Amino acid sequence: MRQIKRVTDKLNSYIRKIVNYRNQKRLLNRDFTVISSNCTGAFILHDLNLRFNSPFVNLFLTPTDFIRYLKNIEYYQQQSLIFIETEKRYPVAKLDDLTIHFMHYSSADEAKNKWQQRTQRMNLAQLFIIMTERDGCTYQDLVEFDNLPFKHKIVFTHKPYPELQSAFYIKGFEQQTQVGDLFEYTGLNGKRYYDQFDYVEWFNKR
Repeated sequence: MRQIKRVTDKLNSYIRKIVNYRNQKRLLNRDFTVISSNCTGAFILHDLNLRFNSPFVNLFLTPTDFIRYLKNIEYYQQQSLIFIETEKRYPVAKLDDLTIHFMHYSSADEAKNKWQQRTQRMNLAQLFIIMTERDGCTYQDLVEFDNLPFKHKIVFTHKPYPELQSAFYIKGFEQQTQVGDLFEYTGLNGKRYYDQFDYVEWFNKR
């Protein structure tokens, strides 16, 4: 089974390069900022070969904290990270009343430096916001996110919510209580779960 997985992963990795190349050619807008509650935004930007114009890379926040940040972005941009002791194997910091999990950083210094650099690059005039129905996301969180006054926002969900304009149903997680790992491949086509959403067309809507 492991050998089969290695073969399929290698094939998908090869096809993925073609998928990414085509998406990069389709992309017309390259000066924007993605704010994502988890790593999904960073995966998409990496696929498109774009610079990270946002500190929301290789980390996650709970949906509640993420929404709180979105309600007062300029305020939180001015706040300093304060790293705290936890049982996690990665750095965890407070940003005023928010908790940020830097799960793909090796040290607090690295996380702090990247956060500061990328915060300065943010283009508040062109924000694209991505949330995912996981990490404790409740229906109230979905409703609150849906009511935020942003033109470009999307929340990936594990089942349809036709009453929510910002909800985008990702097929494949119906038997779960939340959305799974969106960066996983869905077959032998080089496509990941998040490719069900045409993010290139979305970004092109300046």
